[in-house]
Amino acid sequence: MISTVYAITLVGIGLVIAVFYFVIANSKEADPDYPSITKKWYGVRSKWFLFLLVLGITVSVLSTNPFPTPDQKKEYSGGDYQNVTVDSHQWYWIMTPSTVKAGQPVEFQVSSADVNHGFGIYDEKLTLVAQTQAMPGYTNKLIHTFDKPGKYKILCLEYCGLAHHAMISELTVE
Repeated sequence: MISTVYAITLVGIGLVIAVFYFVIANSKEADPDYPSITKKWYGVRSKWFLFLLVLGITVSVLSTNPFPTPDQKKEYSGGDYQNVTVDSHQWYWIMTPSTVKAGQPVEFQVSSADVNHGFGIYDEKLTLVAQTQAMPGYTNKLIHTFDKPGKYKILCLEYCGLAHHAMISELTVE
């Protein structure tokens, strides 16, 4: 998915560059009334175009780098994954088990019984640590290794109805 977004962005930038180049190449006819002014401003316009081009490419490259998502295909060589099954319902979570060990990867199998939910894991400072979607009829896999023990909150990230704000659970990391 990320490579598709990256390719579409690059093609879009290429099209914008082509349009700008076409406009600049076809608009170099000097105005007979203001030859010195037009020559000066064609130079300014060209420099402005180059600045915007470099800025656009830089912003695009920086913003389309891979999202901060853990590598879900990476194999862990230190032993088995800890498996946690997560079923979401309006407006509660069922996690089995609700306690895992720090330092060992946890594979969350996340699904939904009713509507879309956002499965978000927050540390004690309420900083988002990891997240995925919980969708009806589909199981998403989320692999995360907790660095330190503690109580982690599980919150829904997608509005799922009237009691969305109360859709809170807790994961204990020992």
